[in-house]
Amino acid sequence: MTRLNGNYMHLFLFAIAIGSWWLVKLTGSDEPSHIAVPAHSPDYFSKGYTKWEMSEQGRPKSKLIADEMTHYSDDGTTHLTNPLMFFYNDKTPPWVIQSETGILSADGKDLLLNGKVVVDRAAAEGVRELKIYSFNLKVKPEISYAETDEWAELISLPNWTTGVGMKLTFAEPIHLELLSNVKGNYETKKENPR
Repeated sequence: MTRLNGNYMHLFLFAIAIGSWWLVKLTGSDEPSHIAVPAHSPDYFSKGYTKWEMSEQGRPKSKLIADEMTHYSDDGTTHLTNPLMFFYNDKTPPWVIQSETGILSADGKDLLLNGKVVVDRAAAEGVRELKIYSFNLKVKPEISYAETDEWAELISLPNWTTGVGMKLTFAEPIHLELLSNVKGNYETKKENPR
């Protein structure tokens, strides 16, 4: 009797397997599903992104930090939220650039900082603090260079200067140029009355 019950068990399991196969064929769920992926879709992302670049002497050259980073496979761009870029020099405090968003090119040679941009260099011996306010800054991290076609305001108290369009080199020799409509207010030295 036990052998007969074992045969019924095999027959029962075989019937379940055939029934399951028939149901899968009937519903069509055995075909692989294809999900359409949008052309410009992220392939990886990170919260708390940091990228360092070192000089040939092994010293920090630049650092890029962002709250969030999203990489897109179709064009290789990296989109950044609240990017913060540091450019290091031997003779002055680092230049710090901050913006709302940014897009780093696939080759890493171009960083477009979108929205309001603040460039800051702290004061040090022989160097006054400098703040620059502008919009939509194009940065070339590899050569420590930035430019914009937008309005820019330079403040190095007690002096301030405004203009449209700006070119800035962060590495030695540091160079800053406003391109047009330049206006400013500068403190002049007062002579001591005798």
